[in-house]
Amino acid sequence: MKGVLVDSNIILDVFLNDSKWADWSESKLEEYSYHASLYINSMVYSEISIAFKLIEDLETAINKAGLQMLEIPKEALFLAGKAFLIYKSRKGAKRTPLPDFFIGAQAAVLNLDLLTRDVSRYQSYFPTVKLIAP
Repeated sequence: MKGVLVDSNIILDVFLNDSKWADWSESKLEEYSYHASLYINSMVYSEISIAFKLIEDLETAINKAGLQMLEIPKEALFLAGKAFLIYKSRKGAKRTPLPDFFIGAQAAVLNLDLLTRDVSRYQSYFPTVKLIAP
């Protein structure tokens, strides 16, 4: 599968017109849309929903941005759980898996590049994922 999984921080940069990151994020979305499919998953969908009052507005924005919804496969869900165990063994404070674990695991299992500004967690728990980051 040739594609790029897009993290919520990139999309929110654009949707909320972040003064520092909107231009960079928008340029990367445009650049990669020319040669790859751009994907989001249910975790990203939930995280970007904060920028909208109505689901219809969110759906319109997603479609306009050319983002496709991609279901998280069971193998990625399993890998996210394993990443969470590593996190807990490193004295992580959260009691449930973090959204980044589902996003990174999906990119790893489906061999997708990941467009994000949150590099450290993905590098730490999913070192095989190619990150597109500033």
